Amino acid sequence: MSKRFQTKLAGDGQRQYDELFRRYEDNPILSSHDWPYPVNTVFNPAATLYDGKVLLLARVEDRRGMSHLTKAVSADGCRNWKIDEEPTLEADPEHFPEDKWGIEDPRITYLPELAEYAVTFTSYSGGGPLVSLALTKDFRHFKRLGPVTTPDDKDAALFPRRIDGKWWLIHRPVSPMTDGTGCHIWVSKSPDMHYWGEPEPLLLARKGGWWDANKIGLSAPPLETPEGWLLLYHGVRTTCAGAIYRLGLALLDHADPMKVLRRSDEWIFGPREEYERKGDVADVVFPCGWVYDKATDEIKMYYGGADTCIALAVTTRRALLDYLKTCPVPEA
Repeated sequence: MSKRFQTKLAGDGQRQYDELFRRYEDNPILSSHDWPYPVNTVFNPAATLYDGKVLLLARVEDRRGMSHLTKAVSADGCRNWKIDEEPTLEADPEHFPEDKWGIEDPRITYLPELAEYAVTFTSYSGGGPLVSLALTKDFRHFKRLGPVTTPDDKDAALFPRRIDGKWWLIHRPVSPMTDGTGCHIWVSKSPDMHYWGEPEPLLLARKGGWWDANKIGLSAPPLETPEGWLLLYHGVRTTCAGAIYRLGLALLDHADPMKVLRRSDEWIFGPREEYERKGDVADVVFPCGWVYDKATDEIKMYYGGADTCIALAVTTRRALLDYLKTCPVPEA
C-alpha cells in the first residue's frame, strides 16, 4: 500500500487520507455567475501561462445546450479573473461542419518550435465527437487546421515538441480496441499536423472492479520533467448510481513516450466536495489543463466540477514524481 494511504484524524473526528492535490480554499473559482453574458455552465478549462499570467480557455455551455470556448485571465491564477465579454472561439459549422453541435473540452500546448499555442478541442459533429486543432499566438486570432481524427474521438493534446521528427497527438478513440473492450488512450503521429497516422495504444483501461476500468482518457497535456513525461488521466467507474470520474497518474519514458515507466494503481483525486458532487453531471472532477511554476515547483490544476463550475487544486511536481516512484512498473 502506497504512502498516500497514511491517515490522519480531522478536526471533526473523521479519518482522512492525505492527498497529493490541495483544493484551493475559495473553490469554485469561476461559475456562470461570473460570466459577462448569460450562460448555463462553465467548466473543463484548458490552462497555460501567457504574458506572465494564467490563461484559461473555458468550456462554456449556453442555454441551448451547445458549447463554445471563452478566455479568462488572472495574474495569480486564483482571483480577479478578466473574462472576455463574448465567446473567444465559437463553433463555425458553415466553414467547419464538424462543429454542428458546438466545440468543447480544449487543451493547450505551447510549441516553442512554432512560437505558437496549439489548441486541441472536441468538435461535436453529426457523426459524433472528433478532435479539431487550431493554432494561435495571442488567443484572439486562431488558425483552424480542421479535424485531425474521425468520430468518435476526444480527450486530445499535443506533446510540446517533435519526437523522432514527428508531432505526437494523445487522444482517446471511443470504439472497441485491441482486446475487443474498453476505451483506451492512444497516440497518433504527423509530419505536418494535417495528416495523422501510425496509431498505437499508449495506456489501456483496466478491467473488472478498478477505478479506471473500461474507460480512460487524457486530462491535462503531458508535462515534461527530467524523469520523464508526467501524464494526468481520468478514469470512469460505472456504478448503479451513475458514473464517477477520478484522476490517476502515469510516467512515460522521456526518449520513448510509448514506454510507460509507472502508473498509479489508486486514483489520486476524486469528487468529494459539494461543487464536485452536485451539478449538471454529478460526481465529476475533469481537468483539461495545469500550469507549472519552475521557480516554486508548484503545479496548479484547473478542473471542472460536476460539469457546472471551475475549481483549482495545487501540488508540486516533486510530490507527483515522488509518489509515482512508489507505484508499480506496468507489466509489459
